[in-house]
Amino acid sequence: MNNELTKKTALVIIDVQKAWILNNWGKRNNPQFERNLKAIIEFSRENGIEVIHVRHLSYNENSPFREGKESFEFQDIAIPIGNEKIVTKRVNIAFIGTDLDVYCRMKGIKTLFLAGITTDYCVSTSARMAGNLGFENYVVEDACYTFDRIGKFGEVIAAQTVHDVNIASLREEFSEIIGTDEFLKLF
Repeated sequence: MNNELTKKTALVIIDVQKAWILNNWGKRNNPQFERNLKAIIEFSRENGIEVIHVRHLSYNENSPFREGKESFEFQDIAIPIGNEKIVTKRVNIAFIGTDLDVYCRMKGIKTLFLAGITTDYCVSTSARMAGNLGFENYVVEDACYTFDRIGKFGEVIAAQTVHDVNIASLREEFSEIIGTDEFLKLF
């Protein structure tokens, strides 16, 4: 275990809220998501890696991401414990309108590992911004998932394809891409 590395590292869990399981969003990829996310959260907690929880708060009163609704709450696998940082965002990037950047810099965090929901929206945009802000960042791709999307002509684009294309777009330009097993061996 590299203690110096763990002090400069954070696991950022993005939008793992009940809205994704209490509403019908369509077919998703990665049935191993819950197992993988649980493994990296537990490993981080056991090894002194900062765990940061990001959640979405919608302006729309009818949104499942509206505060006060059960669907706004964190899923059981990602409930913050102790003094774990909670960041509440209103847009699709964890860094805009929040103190995430300042918080990480004040804590000396230089490396971010991102996981969560959905790959093509908030995970991808947050990874891009993390790279642009100068953070070394990794997307733990098998601790993310997305849903089928509808293309320009009404065709269904499979969730796995959407996930794969977004991961490929992030790779080497904005983020390094790793899996859960790789994450568990880095420290």
